[in-house]
Amino acid sequence: MKILIIEDDLSLINGLSFAIKKQGYELDIARTGAEADSLFECEKYDLVILDVSLPDGNGFDICKKIRLTSNVPIIFLTAADEETDITMGLDIGGDDYITKPFKLAVLMSRINAALRRSNNFRTTDTELNSNGIRVDLLRNKVYKNHTPVELTANEYKLLCMFMQNPDIVLTSEQILARLWDCRENYVDNNTLTVYIRRLRAKIEDNPGKPVIIVTVRGMGYKWQV
Repeated sequence: MKILIIEDDLSLINGLSFAIKKQGYELDIARTGAEADSLFECEKYDLVILDVSLPDGNGFDICKKIRLTSNVPIIFLTAADEETDITMGLDIGGDDYITKPFKLAVLMSRINAALRRSNNFRTTDTELNSNGIRVDLLRNKVYKNHTPVELTANEYKLLCMFMQNPDIVLTSEQILARLWDCRENYVDNNTLTVYIRRLRAKIEDNPGKPVIIVTVRGMGYKWQV
């Protein structure tokens, strides 16, 4: 199993790295939000340990971004036992939190518990089904009414993002934030429009009059169930 730590405190990173690797887990480390975005885009993780305070932002924004495309367990690290921070972290998609300073043994117990819960429910996360579209997440395969659909990498990411957020308006900014590729080639609004048009052509019965991926004027796009 592979864990991503998003934390900028070197002394804490060293302690966490030793304890986590001792348990046999693989590990990646990001010290900024930008590094976290790049790693999460290119790698698959079983758990994320996320500090609330980072040099270029905060963990809450990173959590929201991760939740657009992934149900990976997230454990927040917070410097103070502030009820508002804890509540916000859990409300936006965090699975657990631990306040600093903490004992490594306690954190490892929470990590192991989160991974056990995730494994118990993993079978429910292997497929997406909606509007006659099925995505096999284990094989990165897409089917429309049982017929295979060929998608590019970004079309596939876009489809998964929509299907994991049914009937929710996603702004262009939210979508674009997840469409950086692994070489950090930026996707702009014009390119996004092209991706939307191509995806509609492959999954809509009548792409000229879309009823699945609908445009919400002045706001963004929505996967309409």
